[in-house]
Amino acid sequence: MNKPITKMYDELPKIVKILVQIFLGYIVGGIYRIIRFTETKNIVTLVVGLVGLVTGFGNFIVWLIDLISVITKDKITFLAD
Repeated sequence: MNKPITKMYDELPKIVKILVQIFLGYIVGGIYRIIRFTETKNIVTLVVGLVGLVTGFGNFIVWLIDLISVITKDKITFLAD
C-alpha cells in the first residue's frame, strides 16, 4: 500500500494537525506544497510552497491561512491542489 505522503498527513487526527500547524506550520505548509507538487505537477502549488518557505512575510501568511483551513476544513487547502 503506497499512499502519498500528503494523504498520510491529511489522515492525521484534526487535533494533531492543528498542533502541528501551531508549532511547525511555518515549515510544514511549504514542505506539504512541495511534496504535493510532486504528486500533482501543479506549478502554482510549487511556487506557493517555495515562497512560503523562503520569505518571512509570505511564510507568516501561508502559516495563518493553513492554520485556519486546518481548523475549518481539516486539511491544507489554499493553493495546495
